[in-house]
Amino acid sequence: MGLLLLAGAAFAGLSPQFGGTPTKAEKVRYCHSGHYVKGEFQNQIPTELMTGSSMAEVMWEFVFRKTPGKNPTGPLPMQLLDSLSIARKTPELLRVTWFGHSASLLEIGGQNILLDPMLGQDMGPLSWVTPKRYNPRVPIFAAQLPPITAVLISHDHYDHLDYETIRQLRLKTRLFVVPLGIAAHLRAWGVDTARIRELDWNDSVQVAGLTIISTPARHFSGRGLTNRNATSWSSWVVKSASRRAFYSGDGGYGPHFAAVGRRHGPFDVGLLECGQYDPHWADIHMLPEQSVQAARDVRAAVMLPVHWGAFTEANHPWDEPVKRATAEATRLGQPITTPKLGQPVTFDGRPLPQARWWE
Repeated sequence: MGLLLLAGAAFAGLSPQFGGTPTKAEKVRYCHSGHYVKGEFQNQIPTELMTGSSMAEVMWEFVFRKTPGKNPTGPLPMQLLDSLSIARKTPELLRVTWFGHSASLLEIGGQNILLDPMLGQDMGPLSWVTPKRYNPRVPIFAAQLPPITAVLISHDHYDHLDYETIRQLRLKTRLFVVPLGIAAHLRAWGVDTARIRELDWNDSVQVAGLTIISTPARHFSGRGLTNRNATSWSSWVVKSASRRAFYSGDGGYGPHFAAVGRRHGPFDVGLLECGQYDPHWADIHMLPEQSVQAARDVRAAVMLPVHWGAFTEANHPWDEPVKRATAEATRLGQPITTPKLGQPVTFDGRPLPQARWWE
């Protein structure tokens, strides 16, 4: 077993999926952010990666504990996405298409914005030890997508920053907007430096009439055994002349949501992390009820729960996140939409998808 682990670690280190390393000059610059200390990025408030258990205990429980409904019994309902329909839009259109997990297409201000586009089947360099995608394909392949104005990455974990997807998007994407440190990964994968913008929390960039703002999150990062928190993590605000969207990225609940709401809200839609939670990592992922509260904190007119519906990464039933979130949203009077994979949601005042398709 020790030799297998050693071989796996060596392979991961040699694989291009591992990514790159920030330069010394970049690390010096990160020190000016105020949340980069001794080579690691920090959260705004005290945050524990593991709350009450060791990583070994958690891995043992994940592999051997039998959780009823942990995986769906078959592929989930899915609507294939037509690339021609994406091309037809007006500047006033606000439309979101969720691909499963957190990968989503945001159409706003006449532009195409991709959020954490993990569109591959395999997660990371060691696919035999990582969760399998529920469906054998995604609603649209990266190669089928039209030109993309910006790709936004929340952090560098394999289920959000996918090597194969980035390789396919690198020439059709105008700008990759990422947290501090992630430019090194993109450069290693052949993305032209001129197409990359690294943003610290509360920094912004203007592109094609849109304002994209990096806002805080409460999480962690790393793609290997030796680079924990070497890159930063973000939530994202996207503004056009008339519409606003918020994407939480991954992370635990905290006061940053209310701060974002006060500074940048209200939002027409909030895509909120909702899934892959556990008492063992309570600081770095939200319970569904916390996700609903976060939507209210940022002042989202409609909540769209993401970070579920593609992979099993925690010991809860695969559909528990959406069940708990819809129940809490009903209790609090928070509007919520629950589209199928690949089902476009247009925010134009008409009824939103709310079918309980997971039942």
